[in-house]
Amino acid sequence: MRYDRNLTEIMKLKQILFTTFLLFACVAVTAAPMPDPNIGVKGYFATDKAQRGRTVQAAVVVDIPSGYHINSSRPLESYLIATSLKVDGPGGVRIGPSLYPRAALRKFKFSKKQLSVYEGRAVLRFSVTVPANYSGGSIELKAHLRLQSCNDEVCFPPKTYNEDMRIDVVGANDRVQRVNGWVFR
Repeated sequence: MRYDRNLTEIMKLKQILFTTFLLFACVAVTAAPMPDPNIGVKGYFATDKAQRGRTVQAAVVVDIPSGYHINSSRPLESYLIATSLKVDGPGGVRIGPSLYPRAALRKFKFSKKQLSVYEGRAVLRFSVTVPANYSGGSIELKAHLRLQSCNDEVCFPPKTYNEDMRIDVVGANDRVQRVNGWVFR
């Protein structure tokens, strides 16, 4: 009889331990931070080809999922990492300065002050000037976008996105067509 009572107590203890374990597991899962956002980064040109001796507009489009933001190119707090675009091109090709969109001012749980951020879609523009004597048949650009993404509660470690951009090069009098109008309005 005593054996049955001990066995019953052991079973109750196991059930309590199992329930406690499940409770802690649920708390751990719900307390886990949101994962890094799946930010999309893609490069575009304003024409289908680049003409020798001319300038073509280019852009890097950053798609930021709902519920997240990235710091602007000029964050208002010194501890935040600015969004920055650096573009490398072949010798002789001149890359103009990056032009950043207007930032939104928002307040978040982790900051007492408003912050300067990009949300939704951010279009970062720059120009590419092809020398008149450029001998290549195409231009390969390497865009390096450094940013820090955040949600309403936490900022994630900074990340660099690398985007290869290629455009064919034609003569100064060859015809080119405008493309990607949704980017270059």
